[in-house]
Amino acid sequence: MRLDKYLKVSRIIKRRTVANEVCDAGHVVVNGKVARASYDVKENDILEITMGANTTKIKVVKVTEYATKDDAGLMYTVL
Repeated sequence: MRLDKYLKVSRIIKRRTVANEVCDAGHVVVNGKVARASYDVKENDILEITMGANTTKIKVVKVTEYATKDDAGLMYTVL
């Protein structure tokens, strides 16, 4: 699954266009490398998302195409 879509489906970022802009601006690092929106997310990837002064580190647990509001939180763990 594309990185921007994963961020939207897992509800880390509310809109896919915003997720796409954050990725293209270089604010998302996957496994130590700056990632583009088209990066293919896999389980056990470590994402570091910087928005403003806040940096969030997340481990991908599960990758699914669709997720309900309750299931979205199970797709990742915050480190």
